[in-house]
Amino acid sequence: MALRFLGIDPDSPTDESGTIWLHEETGDLLIQSYRATEAEVNDCKQAGSIPGHSTDVPEHETIIRLPAAMLDYLPAHRGAEAGGEAGRAASST
Repeated sequence: MALRFLGIDPDSPTDESGTIWLHEETGDLLIQSYRATEAEVNDCKQAGSIPGHSTDVPEHETIIRLPAAMLDYLPAHRGAEAGGEAGRAASST
């Protein structure tokens, strides 16, 4: 698997670091972060989804909470070469 490290939450404790990697072949993101609390999962269910789509979370999935500081590490949509602000800037030129 060809993974590229994109970033780590600079505000997280040493042993609890939210981290993002990019799978370079598929463009998928792998995210280590905090598992949503039961209350947050219930809030997600209340907020809903698209019509006809269940809000239940299957056993093989989970909802994570991504700290806002981590958004800077997300690559720009449609395959920008760099993550974060650099990726957004590169995709808009």
